[in-house]
Amino acid sequence: MRVAIAGSNGLACSIADAITTNTYHQIIILSRAPKPQLSARGWQVVVVNYDESHRQELAFKLAGVSVVVSVISSPPQITLIDAAAQAGVRRFAPAEFEGPAALRPQQDALDRGKRLALERLRYYYQTRGMEYTSFVCGILYERFAPGGMYASRIGLRSGIGAEGDYLVNISQRKAQIPYGTNGQPAIISLTSAEDVGKFVAAAISLPQWPPELRMSGDRMNVSRLVQIVETVRGAGFEKAHYNSQSMWSALQLAQSAQDIQQQLRVITLMATASGRFDFASPNLNSLVAVTPTRFQAWLQEAWRDR
Repeated sequence: MRVAIAGSNGLACSIADAITTNTYHQIIILSRAPKPQLSARGWQVVVVNYDESHRQELAFKLAGVSVVVSVISSPPQITLIDAAAQAGVRRFAPAEFEGPAALRPQQDALDRGKRLALERLRYYYQTRGMEYTSFVCGILYERFAPGGMYASRIGLRSGIGAEGDYLVNISQRKAQIPYGTNGQPAIISLTSAEDVGKFVAAAISLPQWPPELRMSGDRMNVSRLVQIVETVRGAGFEKAHYNSQSMWSALQLAQSAQDIQQQLRVITLMATASGRFDFASPNLNSLVAVTPTRFQAWLQEAWRDR
């Protein structure tokens, strides 16, 4: 089977590596520019233009592709979806890789075109039979790596992928603990990028794709996550506790200062408190033979010798 991966940064490479290591599928990497470092790994890199005016050309480059896994955002992703349908691609996985879509609000500051992409995919499933699935993985472990997600070249356009942008700044020994409406610390599901790649690679050959395939390496409340970080680092952290009122106050302060990055941090904290990144039934875990790494083991390895 020929699989096209749209994107060439950290998460895309984790998926590509897992497919080439664990399956016999052939991959192509769709990239806006040549990537000699990826070509050196033996991967076929196809340079593409995601402007709508180049959709016909993009569809031509997708000829013979059975599955597209996207790690790019809209509007380029919309052009990619249209081109995939035109080329007769059988399956499409959009750039989701967070919490379940049903938990997102109608007016979502973190959307980045995801709602529109899912609407487009539902349309092509109904009219052309192109299957799709959202790969749901919760929070990536790499948010808690030295340097944050950016160090692994993940979420480069998110604006909040640096170390300390989400919940815990390990280097500065500071933590934020958001509380839900039940008065308890928020719960999150988490998975490492490497394991996301393995899950996606294994899912490609499933006989059917439901609209959502959920994977999880670990699940815990935020207080427990901070305890694990403190244990691994051998030090206590300064903790800031947030309820709905204090989060709204923090958001208003960031808005008045016109600090977009801080607004995104607070909105993500609020989304965590609402349960957006939590799910109790990871259906993909039971469908494929992948044993994910638990968060504490991953964190110990990530911060070894630091």
